[in-house]
Amino acid sequence: MKPCNLHIIKTLKLVEEMMELADRGDADREDNGCGILYGVLRDSAYKLKKLAEEEKKNHMVKGWWQDQQ
Repeated sequence: MKPCNLHIIKTLKLVEEMMELADRGDADREDNGCGILYGVLRDSAYKLKKLAEEEKKNHMVKGWWQDQQ
């Protein structure tokens, strides 16, 4: 596995953790400040996910991504 592809896979896993944390944090929050924090975390996760998925597609087109997640 190419290191650059491994980093993309790790980024996509991290994004899932960020989304889960944002959901849990938002459900448990007790004030608006926490709501803002978890909203920013969720938005950032979606932006990172989009970038990582686009880069994964680019690697596939280049032939660098073969039978990897």
